[in-house]
Amino acid sequence: MKKIISVILAFLMICTTGTVSVFATDAELPLSAGLETLQAAFEKGKGPETDTYTIDYRYFSPVKADDTTKYPLVVWLHGMGDGSEEGRQVEKSNVAFWASDEYQARFAGTEGAFILAARSPEEKLVFWDDTTIYPLRAAIDDFIAKNADNIDLSRIYIGGYSMGGKMTLKMAVAYPDMFAAIFPICPAWAPTAEQTALIADIPVWLTSGKTDPLINYQTSIIPTWEKIVENSNVKADCRLSTLNKVKYADGTNTSSGHHAWFAVNNDMFSAENGDYPEMSTINGLNETVVLTYPEGMISWLSQFSSDFDGTPAKDSGNITVTEETHNLFSIDTIVEFFRTVMDFFKKIIDMMFGFMK
Repeated sequence: MKKIISVILAFLMICTTGTVSVFATDAELPLSAGLETLQAAFEKGKGPETDTYTIDYRYFSPVKADDTTKYPLVVWLHGMGDGSEEGRQVEKSNVAFWASDEYQARFAGTEGAFILAARSPEEKLVFWDDTTIYPLRAAIDDFIAKNADNIDLSRIYIGGYSMGGKMTLKMAVAYPDMFAAIFPICPAWAPTAEQTALIADIPVWLTSGKTDPLINYQTSIIPTWEKIVENSNVKADCRLSTLNKVKYADGTNTSSGHHAWFAVNNDMFSAENGDYPEMSTINGLNETVVLTYPEGMISWLSQFSSDFDGTPAKDSGNITVTEETHNLFSIDTIVEFFRTVMDFFKKIIDMMFGFMK
């Protein structure tokens, strides 16, 4: 049975990878002068082999010659399909905007931050499952050690979308002492009340599209938000941003209500530096949050710090990993994958009927 599932998933990945990216095509990326230059500023890196996996990554460094500044570190995690080859995780999400001079200047106190975009080894049919928790942590620990002179251990943040949103929450649950704040986007996972209690002291900014066809807003996102808030000790610092319609920063529609990460990549503002299209935000006290340019996601992250001392992890922390938790055979991943494939074919059908009109 496992071999059959593996073959099916491999076949579907071959059919969809490069065409759909949980799932945004090249044509969907909004035009922006200098985006390719920003992407090229990300360098290659690789963590140590840990529990049979090695997590490679692309990273941006703000460090200049003779620079003794301690910078924050932002860990960015891609969604399913965007880890099919090295570098794709930067090319497909516009996270490279965070390497721009404008966005770097928004990191309070340092006017810069490291951006580490890690990649799940999808060529092995591994999509940010529990078996990659410790290997990812090992890669982050190794990166910190290599840049020890310039990383502020108290300001490590993590965020990501879809499967990367799931991994964002799981990493925080596994290692709550490490992260000063987290920003999951349309996460493909619903933590339990006990798990959200483990991150009670971490500010969380959750972002989702209200019409998301893959991660249902009412049955998944809202219950997750409610559990986070119920157990949070920092309710006023937590935020939920809802995109009534998911659009690019210029106000045009994305091809799916799942693509909420474009708002985050644009630091929660429109192309005109005003309110992001069709978006509303509340905090954990159910109060409306008004974002005033340029105080967006980056400014929010920058204000938080932790007591993390840099001690490397020795295991997967608060997440117990067994052979059964490998994501190839877990229900949530299989369901998420097939939902994604169904969304892909739905878009093709919609396009066909559109041409026929």
